[in-house]
Amino acid sequence: MITVNTHKAKSTLSKLLTAVEKKGEIVLICRNGKPIAEMKAFSTTGRLTSNPDLKVTFAPGFNPTEPATEADWPEENR
Repeated sequence: MITVNTHKAKSTLSKLLTAVEKKGEIVLICRNGKPIAEMKAFSTTGRLTSNPDLKVTFAPGFNPTEPATEADWPEENR
């Protein structure tokens, strides 16, 4: 882990980003000796993954692309 103060983080941002991207480093940014932010590589895996076992089904005759009518809303929300 790389620890830097805010001034050094601003002046060496490109180098810090390269270390995060290429080496997988984590950068801890501190202000007055106290941690305020952590910079790490963004992971695209493990976030929104598709699951072929999950299926969405709608009631017969329901078209989700059509706008809702007043009758579709509960009485208390009209």
